[in-house]
Amino acid sequence: MPLVTSKEMLLKAQKEGYAVGAFNAENMEMVKAIIEAAEELKAPVMIQTTPSTVKYGTVETYAALVAAEAKKASVPVCLHLDHGSSFELAMQAIHAGYTSVMIDGSKFDFEENIALTKKVADVARALDIPCEAELGKVGGKEDDLEAEADTNTDPQEAKEFAERTGVTSLAVAIGTAHGFYAGTPVLDTERVSEIRQMVEVPLVLHGASGLSDDQVRECVKRGMCKVNFATELRDAYSKAVKETFAENENTIDPKAYGKAAIKAVKELVMYRMKVCGCDGKA
Repeated sequence: MPLVTSKEMLLKAQKEGYAVGAFNAENMEMVKAIIEAAEELKAPVMIQTTPSTVKYGTVETYAALVAAEAKKASVPVCLHLDHGSSFELAMQAIHAGYTSVMIDGSKFDFEENIALTKKVADVARALDIPCEAELGKVGGKEDDLEAEADTNTDPQEAKEFAERTGVTSLAVAIGTAHGFYAGTPVLDTERVSEIRQMVEVPLVLHGASGLSDDQVRECVKRGMCKVNFATELRDAYSKAVKETFAENENTIDPKAYGKAAIKAVKELVMYRMKVCGCDGKA
């Protein structure tokens, strides 16, 4: 089917108490793996690209690639700009055919974040494209954005932020981090419930790579409607490629290690979809 927006997907997840898995893709193999996993589990899915990914491959290329693969699928597929770094990039993505965007103004102070987010959200709404934003700082490193994971989202601020910007979903900080964790992450899951009581729009969990299944399930139970996975997919992909070369260092056909990578990423995505509870929800 053609690409769909994330709006219905996330509202349905919010209503029924599960989360949509949102998976970052770097290339054709990862796109195929993610959509094959969704198809097999009959799950709705969001495919995401970060600013560094689109700098590498362009929004037009990823939009064409994901649209072509989604057309063959029977499940809803949404293409989302993850951590959009500017108003301009968000507009480029929408123009290229992305069906959901995020503007990340979390590095700015509260009022500046609101101003930038509202600017993107207003245009997105006029074009019927959902807009995600981030309040508080999710630690670790995502592209060029680096943050300490010590500024968890204030529930009262989250309510004001969502109302003043008009975003359709909100990423909140509860102690997660981007990338793999150096130690054991300590999550403020109680904060998810508090924010959920104050904020009407679906909530988003960033930095889920490396969290235990129970931690993810607990966050979903308390109100997270979208869960992002990026680092662990890159890890699975790269390990599969390395294993192919370890078995035969003379491999020269990219299709050989591409197939191994697709299989590894697909298995991981299916596993994470089940943890999020979105299997069978398409």
